[in-house]
Amino acid sequence: MPLVSRFFAGVLLANAVPHGVSAVQGKEFPTPFAAPPGVGLSSPVANAVWSSLNAAGGTALLGRTATGARERAAVLAGAVSMSIFLAYYFGKVQGSAPGTTATRT
Repeated sequence: MPLVSRFFAGVLLANAVPHGVSAVQGKEFPTPFAAPPGVGLSSPVANAVWSSLNAAGGTALLGRTATGARERAAVLAGAVSMSIFLAYYFGKVQGSAPGTTATRT
């Protein structure tokens, strides 16, 4: 079970990054709070809240420092998996992924 929690720690920590960056830049970005969820744009404040919740959850799941090679690999696998998913998903939502027709607002 520790490797699974390490994986999801990486997922949450990676997800905190784009929302936090959007928040500090003062830009709107999709969150689960938007309408429709994950597609509509949320305010920078909502993104700061979502980023903070993801960072706190990832940190809580990480617990003590991941010292073993398998634990570090699990965190890295979660972070890489989420990063690739986010790149694809938000590229599609914002119309910059290949083969999409969405327009930016």
